[in-house]
Amino acid sequence: MGRLLAAVLVMLSCLAPALGTPAPAQAADRDVLRVASTQSIDSLNPFLAIFASSTELGRLMYEFLTTYDARTQRPVPALAESWTTSADKLTWTFQIRSGARWSDGDPITADDVAFTYNLMLSDPAARTANGNFVANFESVTALDGRTVVIRTRVPQATMLALDVPIVPEHIWSTVDDIAAYRNEAMPVVGSGPFVLTEYVPGQFVRLRANDTYWRGAPRIDELVFVLFTNTDAAVQALLGGEVDLIGAGSTGGGLTPAQFEAVAEEPRVTRNRANGQGYFELAMNPGAATSEGMPIGDGHPALRDVPVRQAIAHALDRDVLVERVLDGYGQPGESIIPPAFADFHWSPPAGGVDRADANRMLDAAGYPRGPGGVRVGPDGRELRFRLIGNGDRIEHARIVQFIQGWLAEIGIAVEPALIAGSRLNELTTTGFYDLAVSGWGVNPDPDYVLSIHTCGQRPGPEGTGGTTAAFFCDPRYDALYARQLSEFDRDRRARIVEQMQQLLYEQAPTVVLYYRNALEAYRSDRFAPFQVQPEPGGVITGQDGYWGFYSARPLPGTAQQGPTIGVAVGAGIGGLVVLGAVVAVLVSRHRRATADERE
Repeated sequence: MGRLLAAVLVMLSCLAPALGTPAPAQAADRDVLRVASTQSIDSLNPFLAIFASSTELGRLMYEFLTTYDARTQRPVPALAESWTTSADKLTWTFQIRSGARWSDGDPITADDVAFTYNLMLSDPAARTANGNFVANFESVTALDGRTVVIRTRVPQATMLALDVPIVPEHIWSTVDDIAAYRNEAMPVVGSGPFVLTEYVPGQFVRLRANDTYWRGAPRIDELVFVLFTNTDAAVQALLGGEVDLIGAGSTGGGLTPAQFEAVAEEPRVTRNRANGQGYFELAMNPGAATSEGMPIGDGHPALRDVPVRQAIAHALDRDVLVERVLDGYGQPGESIIPPAFADFHWSPPAGGVDRADANRMLDAAGYPRGPGGVRVGPDGRELRFRLIGNGDRIEHARIVQFIQGWLAEIGIAVEPALIAGSRLNELTTTGFYDLAVSGWGVNPDPDYVLSIHTCGQRPGPEGTGGTTAAFFCDPRYDALYARQLSEFDRDRRARIVEQMQQLLYEQAPTVVLYYRNALEAYRSDRFAPFQVQPEPGGVITGQDGYWGFYSARPLPGTAQQGPTIGVAVGAGIGGLVVLGAVVAVLVSRHRRATADERE
């Protein structure tokens, strides 16, 4: 199967440029790294960006106070070159790096840092993406051009892991409406290793090397993200020389397992298999509400009942999903912090899938089977749930198929719908769903992923804003969240974080399905090996930093000549879609040979 698929992919790669629509042209004799991406950009505004693709751009465009070491993932200096803290851990003093400049030449000062954090404190819209990091701040003050002082209400263990892009005050102070600001005035003034110079939604994002970057300019001249609607077209582009790298992002993914195996036979391509630093989940609607408790959305009322959610969790076979959806390229799901972060990961008690037990739980909870075999609640309403997934991702379709079959065995009817990723995000953030296949990236410090399950991360009074994972709200969880945030002893903090994961497991607002391996590939005839994070076994893309792209080193004699990106950016051309379908058929046949379908 591998040789057949490889041969077809090579054939298609030869045809792809003729079928494509032109993407960005490039100047001759420039070192350009072209990266295939299958996730759209939700916002270039770093205060609003939530998608992994968007936050990755933010890390490339804006420096943070600290970043994560490329090898160990422990916090290291970035804009802040040093810091001290008071004995009571309530006052943090950061020294801003001398000589650092914005891409337009203006100096970066402590005033920029104070402005960024104070904007988040004063404007709810500016807290949309990363509000958890400043929720405990009492004040932020610039004492002079290089010294910024942050005072917190209670000790905060994440002060060296503030994943907040620092923005230039001289640009952002003129913005009247943060919620409406798109940040698309090119070039976008930033402080990171790259400067955003061009963006065509749904097609590509272009960045150039930042010559004023304090670490020194990257070795490549340009970095271009080319958007594809599926990985079939991206693989064609890689083999045909239209892109140089297919990344995976923080949740793992990138190439499908069959594609990953097939490109192994291409001598010009080097593969990278890494542990995914995120999780895929079945999110349930446990009663969507605003942060003030006002019900929103239209979730099925039975999902407010913990035994119903627990029964669903008992019915799902994570081992089967890893074997048959991922072809073994992953690990079964356990809790919201992946095993890649061993210090904070929690494993539930042994037991695994038990649909007989799930049936007993539903019987005991008062949900008998009706005449058609579908269970009925005390209110007379059938347990018939809508299940939505991303129609752009093959694996979502396969997951939905498995879940539909497993829940039928316990008397729950599932009505699946595969929709566009943007629509999926809209429905899950407004509460108009019952069940949803989703995923989240996780940082080395677990605070962010823990925060999205707190009561305060639900939407505001009008049902807008917030970054909730599944509208979960439990005072016990919130109390544990506050405790871990104030605990500086790493071992003691880890024990609290484990209690939080256990509580989520027992309440089951979400079921972690699996941790997918990151499957990446790049043209090693054009680029030297990239810096992975962490090392060894880490990812090239979707890092908690910028090391993969910053380390990009073109091989001699491989500078791009002219407008080389010609592949269909959206893969929406009829001919290319047909060719992609051929590959999809081959891939699905291979998977049927080893497993029940569903992705």
